[in-house]
Amino acid sequence: MAENQYNPKEIEQSVQQYWEENQSFKANDDVDKEKFYCLSMFPYPSGRLHMGHVRNYTIGDVISRYQRMQGKNVLQPMGWDAFGLPAENAAINNNTAPAKWTYSNIDYMKNQLRSLGFGYDWDREVTTCKSDYYRWEQWFFTRLYEKGLVYKKNSTVNWDPVDQTVLANEQVIDGRGWRSGALVEQKEIPQWFIKITDYAEELLSDLEQLDEWPDQVRAMQANWIGRSEGVDITFDLAKNASNISDLTVYTTRPDTFYGVTYVAVAAQHPLAEFAAQSNPALADFIEECRNTKVAEAELATMEKKGCDTGMQVIHPLTGELLPVWVANFVLMDYGSGAVMAVPGHDQRDWEFATKYGLTIKQVIQPADDAKEACDLTEAAYTEKGALVNSDKFDGLTFNDAFDAIAKALEEKGCGQRKVNYRLRDWGVSRQRYWGAPIPMLNLENGESVPVPESELPVILPEDVEMNGVTSPIKADPEWAKTTYNGEAALRETDTFDTFMESSWYYARYASATNHDAMLDPASSNYWLPVDQYIGGIEHAILHLLYSRFFHKLLRDEGLVDSDEPFKRLLCQGMVLADSYYREDAKGKKTWYSPTQVSVEKDEKGRIVKAWLTEDGEPVIHGGMTKMSKSKNNGIDPQEVIDQYGADTVRLFTMFAAPPEQTLEWVDSGVEGANRFLRRIWKLTTEHVEKGEPEALNVSGLSKDQQALRREVHKTIEKVSDDLGRRQTFNTAIAAIMELLNHLQKAPQESPQDVAIMREAVESVLLLLNPITPHICHTLWHVLGHKDDIELAPWPKADKEALVEDEKLIIVQVNGKVRAKITIAADASKEAIEAEAKAQPNVQQFIDGKTIRKVIVVPGRLVNIVAN
Repeated sequence: MAENQYNPKEIEQSVQQYWEENQSFKANDDVDKEKFYCLSMFPYPSGRLHMGHVRNYTIGDVISRYQRMQGKNVLQPMGWDAFGLPAENAAINNNTAPAKWTYSNIDYMKNQLRSLGFGYDWDREVTTCKSDYYRWEQWFFTRLYEKGLVYKKNSTVNWDPVDQTVLANEQVIDGRGWRSGALVEQKEIPQWFIKITDYAEELLSDLEQLDEWPDQVRAMQANWIGRSEGVDITFDLAKNASNISDLTVYTTRPDTFYGVTYVAVAAQHPLAEFAAQSNPALADFIEECRNTKVAEAELATMEKKGCDTGMQVIHPLTGELLPVWVANFVLMDYGSGAVMAVPGHDQRDWEFATKYGLTIKQVIQPADDAKEACDLTEAAYTEKGALVNSDKFDGLTFNDAFDAIAKALEEKGCGQRKVNYRLRDWGVSRQRYWGAPIPMLNLENGESVPVPESELPVILPEDVEMNGVTSPIKADPEWAKTTYNGEAALRETDTFDTFMESSWYYARYASATNHDAMLDPASSNYWLPVDQYIGGIEHAILHLLYSRFFHKLLRDEGLVDSDEPFKRLLCQGMVLADSYYREDAKGKKTWYSPTQVSVEKDEKGRIVKAWLTEDGEPVIHGGMTKMSKSKNNGIDPQEVIDQYGADTVRLFTMFAAPPEQTLEWVDSGVEGANRFLRRIWKLTTEHVEKGEPEALNVSGLSKDQQALRREVHKTIEKVSDDLGRRQTFNTAIAAIMELLNHLQKAPQESPQDVAIMREAVESVLLLLNPITPHICHTLWHVLGHKDDIELAPWPKADKEALVEDEKLIIVQVNGKVRAKITIAADASKEAIEAEAKAQPNVQQFIDGKTIRKVIVVPGRLVNIVAN
């Protein structure tokens, strides 16, 4: 390598080889050293890294390298979230097995990660589809079963009647199976659940511990858990012709109880099924509901439909008979599958009552004006207020009415206060093949028992053929056959939800080389909790919630001693790129890659013209959008690495935007990042040509030399704060760029000039090392250092160098700048004022005028008010 030429491809391969040979990032348990565990959410091995991956992992690597230079024992591992439906689909499309496709992708993506210079401890790599990982997940599941935290019950799934298979939500397109096109049915099948609801209150209250998580994420988790205080109310059936003696509903608005005019139940409710036996119209409606896929999120906007059961319940406090309807907006899996309807004060109930001509009563009015009437013919009045038409409770406001009506119901034995949660138990069964087998056995007598520990793991066969319809382990009856205590038994052919694997991988990294236990408590308790976790906001609810739950389960099993898995959370923003398309006569859009398009820009850099390079014909600029396959605007990281080098990619992704905001991928910005690195290279190599510098004599520096050194140490102070506390990597880079401008103009004539430059260049390389480690590693050795820059301590700002002897002060008269003065930094207000008034250009604006006020801001400003 010529020392005056920056060749990123050559130096990056050399540096990466050095790291590998020296095991530079291998982490060992060292209880005598402060640890720092930095983790980026591991990827699904889809085949190629995208820029979202690159941004996520660069952030993690910058933080890890910074913390290592702080002298901490740093763990930064990497692995693969390798099970899941996409592998099955790809295997079907490519006529291969999911395992082969997955392992091939892992090999390619691992090389991509290496090419970006990420400092991972590859000895701790985990791959979730390997049995040495999921065996412990299976073992832990059996432990949860023995503790009563696992159960099996029937649950509704999407069923394709043609392919005879269960479909995931994403496999249902416009109500039809993605392969067969058949209308999807709702079918009840047995599924396994883990009792996350047992931990609902702790999951909610422990959010208070997470003060280094974004407020938005904590709020999203709290809303998902959905704690509410209400009352369980029992309605007796008016005529008990069924084996159902009563209906129980839950409400958070007992203040509206006198406004109940009907009760609604789910189509799968036992009362509805009983009534349907003698009501053909109701039976048809229930069948319609059974074949309609309804997600909770759709309930608010869907058309409200219902059918009268012909049955009635008795209002517990008024004795009034209320009709019972089956309604499509009531879900059996939520609560008791029955709700009390108050159409006067709930918009959903109002829409249903209006459609079917049911009674609407007003029992709440605005509390500030008891005489004001609400027009319930237009909409429900949903605000809290004062009670009316509510017997002895009239005039009470919400809190008082809540307590009074709840007490009245309790005294009658038909109500009970209750804390409820929106959160439902975690259904972990999946009817797909490419997942960890659930370690349960089904016996001939109908019982289910866990697989004995001695028979774990239950290994998923990998050499299979995919027909696109049935899971290979469901299609092969021999795979399920086994014995239990000498009796015939069948293995469970459902597999785990892939959230299971991603809910504890962070903990396995701490014990990845331990083959005798799920976790080694000594290692786990040294490294956990994770000090810094990094990933997209799209994982703010389910992944993070399940991980928090799993951590508490691990704690209660004695495997960890902390309450939460992740101490600090950073959610990086999306990566955007320009998109281009053409539209045909039918409105169909064809999207083109930015690499296929040529553009013309105006003086402000805005695209004013775009055309397909191949044919010269125009294309439409679709604006900056998230990089995606659908819009064909993804930028291949490998192509950019090959052109500019990994350090350029890392520098641009850290500089272009704050980490939590969206990043716009702009080619000119990438080129600018590359030019900056070339300037660093040029400055360093030209400085080395000056020879070995003499020792820096701080006390003998001139004012200009002091000023330059002050800029160096101001930059050290700012970058340290930006990388450590604030995590604003873009402002840290901007500060280094500003310092470089000063350094390129600085003389290197006297021995002390050269000595100051040496300190400055070394500081720049140390500050940049977490962000652009290859060039910094190389130039560190060019400067003559024998040690590794990764082992060098982080630079510390010299407080004495930051002290300014003089300050530049702006002088204003009536708010307009009239002069600038340089004065001793410790000058008094009186001295600053006198010097300001003495300036010739100030005197001509105050002569003959009365000075009304003089405002002195020490070190910054003097403003003389005169008229």
